[in-house]
Amino acid sequence: MTDCVQVSTATATRGEAVTLAGGAVQQRLAAGAQIAGPVVSVYWHLGEQGTGEEWQLLLKTTKDRYPELEAYLLTNHPWDNPEVCAVPIVSGAERCIEWVQKSVEPS
Repeated sequence: MTDCVQVSTATATRGEAVTLAGGAVQQRLAAGAQIAGPVVSVYWHLGEQGTGEEWQLLLKTTKDRYPELEAYLLTNHPWDNPEVCAVPIVSGAERCIEWVQKSVEPS
C-alpha cells in the first residue's frame, strides 16, 4: 500500500479541466494530471436522471496533501457541487510513487 491517491473530478469543458489541473500542479497539490474527454456521464441530479458530456480530470497526490487539493478543487471548480473523489493507489512502480511524493512535498 502506498500513501498516494488518485483524485477525480469532471468539468463541462476541456478549458476548465486544464485550468483546474494547471493550478493544482503549479501549487504542488498534485504531481500531475490527465484529462480525458469528452466522456459521457449518466447521473442523478436535482431529482432527475440526466446524461451529458464532461471532461474527466484525474490527479495524483498523497493522502497528506489530499485535504488541500480537495479544498482547491472545491474553491476553484465552476460547479457548486462537483464530484471530488479519491481512491488509494494500492501499488505502483517505485519510481512513479517516489515522483508523486517528491512532487507534492511542501516547499
